[in-house]
Amino acid sequence: MRFYLFRQISRNRRDIPGLIWTLLAVVFIISMVYQPAVVFEGAAEGLKVWWEIIFPSLLPFFVASELLMKLGFVHFLGILLEPVMRPLFNVPGSGGFVLVMGLVGGSPINSLLTAQLREKTLCTKSEAERLICFTNFATPLFMLSAVAVGMLGRPELGFIIAGTHYLANLMIGVGLRFYKKSEIRKVYGPNNSVSIKKALVTMLRFQRQQKQTIGKLLNNAVTSSVLKLLNVGGFIILFGVIISIFTQAGLINLISSGFTLLLVPLGFSLETMPSIARGLFETTIGSTTVSEAAVTELQKIIAIGFMLGWSGLSVHAQVSSIAAKTDIGLRLFFITRIAHAFLTAALIWLLYPVSQHVINFARPTTAPTSSFYTYPIYLIIIYLFFLAFCLLIMLVFIAKIFQFCQQTIKGVRVWGNKHF
Repeated sequence: MRFYLFRQISRNRRDIPGLIWTLLAVVFIISMVYQPAVVFEGAAEGLKVWWEIIFPSLLPFFVASELLMKLGFVHFLGILLEPVMRPLFNVPGSGGFVLVMGLVGGSPINSLLTAQLREKTLCTKSEAERLICFTNFATPLFMLSAVAVGMLGRPELGFIIAGTHYLANLMIGVGLRFYKKSEIRKVYGPNNSVSIKKALVTMLRFQRQQKQTIGKLLNNAVTSSVLKLLNVGGFIILFGVIISIFTQAGLINLISSGFTLLLVPLGFSLETMPSIARGLFETTIGSTTVSEAAVTELQKIIAIGFMLGWSGLSVHAQVSSIAAKTDIGLRLFFITRIAHAFLTAALIWLLYPVSQHVINFARPTTAPTSSFYTYPIYLIIIYLFFLAFCLLIMLVFIAKIFQFCQQTIKGVRVWGNKHF
């Protein structure tokens, strides 16, 4: 009878992932029933991280980005920033907005904006896949304040942690410009003319088509942002529970043994392996435990940089849930996260001695700025918004320089063809 039943079921290899996930879900539920105290502890830790760090730091950026998208500001920047984003990263100018918001707001805001660009057909599939990879940053508030000050007790280390994190991702972005290079879609017209007037007209035309009051736009932006942050919080709490269950079951030690075979020969400390195993799932929890490990300061920030580059399966799941509404593939995202982790660790190892000399030389000058980390969170967020504005102005200025150079080179070539 049993064999007859299996013969009646048509077998398909595509059913295997679904069966595996079903089995894992059943095991997860049994584990929660068997260890309710461990589950509660993990959920409480994940909720604390989300409520104290993620929610207050990301909500303003989610609301602001939603408003700017609805007001057509991304169309305005798409025209102005095309001359700099296209040659550097081979993405449309609107990707500059995603890059800046990713820099100051962190993940997963970059994936949210990239998905919206793709839904509005402001970029191609390959451009969205490139963009979502090199704009995936850790929140600067987390790196500069939570990690450098709260975990390591040295505010000056925040600059090397954040600096190498940004540098490694931008290097990956420049390298990714060759990924499916032939698929190029220019959004500012065939004559390659870029002007503030044209960008402003494009934004105003978009706003006239929307016909929504500012009150309705603000209400939709706040509602959408809170719902998205609840989704993010759900993933953080879920992975907090998974880490607790895995730790109790001894699976974290098993995973750390695997990391030992891979990372210790590359110079990582053996004592940081359990923390990196936790950081495989959630970087906040992994960074907290590695800061308490009995290793050198260099080994701590190498491990933290490695985990921040990887981003954690929690962030991977958030990005996956956001990208699921589009045709954006995530295989490249997964590969670049591995590359980002190793590249960040290598840059920290190379630049740490130099950074210490710079910090020691500039300590009398930079010492008063350490009070920045004691400011209320709303003042830091205002500062980050100001930084985002300055970065956008800088990108526009660089774009105009690029355009001027292109026009000059074109004019010289035309003059040369006429006279020689």
